[in-house]
Amino acid sequence: MDNAFYIADAISLLKTMISIPSISKEEEQVADLIQRTMESYGLTTYRLGNNLWTISTDFDENKPTVLLNSHMDTVKPVSGWNKQPYTAHLQDGRIYGLGSNDAGASLVSLLATFLHLTRKQQTYNLIFLASCEEEISGHNGIEAVLPKLPALTFALVGEPTQMHPAIAEKGLMVVDAEATGISGHAAREEGINAIYNAIRDITWIQNHTLNKQSDLIGPVRMSVTQIEAGSQHNVIPDTCKYVIDVRSNEFYSNQEIFNILEENLQSKLQARSFRLNSSKMSPTHPFVQKCLAIGRKPFGSPTLSDQALIQCPSLKMGPGDSARSHTADEYICIQEIEEAIPMYCELLDGLEIE
Repeated sequence: MDNAFYIADAISLLKTMISIPSISKEEEQVADLIQRTMESYGLTTYRLGNNLWTISTDFDENKPTVLLNSHMDTVKPVSGWNKQPYTAHLQDGRIYGLGSNDAGASLVSLLATFLHLTRKQQTYNLIFLASCEEEISGHNGIEAVLPKLPALTFALVGEPTQMHPAIAEKGLMVVDAEATGISGHAAREEGINAIYNAIRDITWIQNHTLNKQSDLIGPVRMSVTQIEAGSQHNVIPDTCKYVIDVRSNEFYSNQEIFNILEENLQSKLQARSFRLNSSKMSPTHPFVQKCLAIGRKPFGSPTLSDQALIQCPSLKMGPGDSARSHTADEYICIQEIEEAIPMYCELLDGLEIE
């Protein structure tokens, strides 16, 4: 079997995947499809919920272990689709359909890569993992699987990056904030307006910049994205709730940023999670060096992926373009898959890591 065989099979699998709705937490049917496909190649599969993985048959605990991962779930279709989101529509060398770009093309390409690489002995163990709940950073996705896998040395996460390696990625923390005051009658200017108290904190968020800036992903970004206050026009509100979206860089953990917010804001704060921290791997890593040797350009990504939950050195890299993700008439170019699978194989075949 050559790459052409795997490429044809990968494209066929992607078309079928598109036809099966797989919104986060509703991936069972597409997981069944992927499992049947993997087993049709003679692979031994393991399953936890809607997560699927397989391990190279010559696993040796004395070797390093490489994880190939991408996700099967999608967001809900946005408005504005001119084509059917759950029908793989071929036009002008493109496959249109929900999840085609994010991240179906990466998933099928990495499965094809696993099949190709395991035809001969490698210097490392190889694991392929198709995970669920990535779009919502769900606890039942990759986070549930990682403790069940052998210790990982390196992870390649398939996401649309135009096959350039994203060696750094911003983290995410969502903070619920509540400013308080004292209610009163607006006509008599009674009470203490919680909105005004919130404005003072929001102004600090708008104007404050944390000192440490990343050369790849820039400064920490803090944005107020939702606000709610008041019950009627003539009542001074005693509460004002708002949401802070924090995009961290590798110099600050989410916990550290939360502590800074608490020190400087009067509002009551509650972080929804600290678990999605920023990540960065060294540009001297052997995989990154192989990328550079074939003209790939390392960069920093502003968007979040399952990379945030992986503790070993990791990067994301895959066919497609992040700008097409979560958009109407999402598509992947067939040529992008045709180029991705041989490139993955070239970069990983014979890779020397410790």
